[in-house]
Amino acid sequence: MSAPLVTPAELVSLLDGPLAPVLLDVRWRLGGPPGRPEYLAGHLPGAAYLDLDTELAAPPGPGGRHPLPEPAVLERALRAAGVRADHPVVVYDTDNAMAAARAWWLLRWAGHDRVAVLDGGYAAWTAAGLPVSVGEESPEPGDLTVRPGGMPVLDADEAAALARDGVLLDARAPERYRGDVEPIDPRAGHIPGALNAPFAANTDPDGRWRPPAELAERYTALGVTAGTPVGAYCGSGVSAASVVLALEAAGITSPTAPAALYAGSWSHWCVDPDRPVATGSEP
Repeated sequence: MSAPLVTPAELVSLLDGPLAPVLLDVRWRLGGPPGRPEYLAGHLPGAAYLDLDTELAAPPGPGGRHPLPEPAVLERALRAAGVRADHPVVVYDTDNAMAAARAWWLLRWAGHDRVAVLDGGYAAWTAAGLPVSVGEESPEPGDLTVRPGGMPVLDADEAAALARDGVLLDARAPERYRGDVEPIDPRAGHIPGALNAPFAANTDPDGRWRPPAELAERYTALGVTAGTPVGAYCGSGVSAASVVLALEAAGITSPTAPAALYAGSWSHWCVDPDRPVATGSEP
């Protein structure tokens, strides 16, 4: 399993193999409700649940609303969910893959190089008539050792430099990027020089990812080509992971040369009054 996306049919065949993937359910919505009740009501057989707010992020603070978790905390959560160093991992959420992309990115950052997102998530699995389980799972404890550094991370100064010298993509909705509205953070707008690439356009209305050629066309139009220094940010470092994944699925970046992520994102950038803010659309 080398591609960042796997279809339900492909996953079924992998589950019958000698190194069956560990399954992680990361259903989550910004502002709630929590995803665990949905998981308990029905999930892929054998899947363990991980909570994005408490297990795939550190508490909100100076680093933003969803800072990267401490390696030891992440390692405990992944091991409790059964993640093993010698088994691939497939993660899924409900629809738009925002939370699944964050989990994919975190696992890659932690040093696990065989991770994929279930294309279409739980909805695609059930639409295919595949079996589900209810209640809590008790996976065999995993053995993954978290070794940060598997994916490039930008700080604020590096994000600003990339917006000048490469391509920095803002994954938020256009109205937040332009600064028309800001429902969450204290200042509206975007990092000067960043280009808007709403993460929601990576998937179709059913939550399935756009074909690689379509993704490639979209990001090429934004000036991203093979070899272009590129990074992404969003509100708090969650949905921007979808852009990082989309660039790899499109073949523009690769597992050995992925796009960078500004993990603190806008929730980190905008709290410093010395950092400039742009509004409107970039030329």
